[in-house]
Amino acid sequence: MQGLHLCADLRGCDPEAAWMTEVDALRALCVPAVQAVGLTAVAERFHGFSPEAPGQAAGVTGVVLLAESHLAVHTWPESGDVSVDVYVCNRGQDNGDKARALLERLLVTMAPRTHQVQAVQRGATIGSSS
Repeated sequence: MQGLHLCADLRGCDPEAAWMTEVDALRALCVPAVQAVGLTAVAERFHGFSPEAPGQAAGVTGVVLLAESHLAVHTWPESGDVSVDVYVCNRGQDNGDKARALLERLLVTMAPRTHQVQAVQRGATIGSSS
């Protein structure tokens, strides 16, 4: 097994963007992005949270289960923050370019003022056990 795990922390996203607070809007962003880069969605789950106080915005979490692994997105409209997790793995081919393309599509749409991405190569060498 080999894989690429991209973890992105986005800051300064528009808290008024529909996908920050609406389940259907986040789904409409994520599922087509997965398809556009050639990954295979096999299931999905999106959940909207309840506001902590009346009139306050509440975030959304969405997960798209991929044949190649997963995409997870968590939003915090109250601070304009988003976390994105893209993990792809496969024994037969390297899907790293697709993972990077998926993250880039999301970054373009989410338009954070700043972001930080951590990339972890997983499964390249498995020589230790716990």
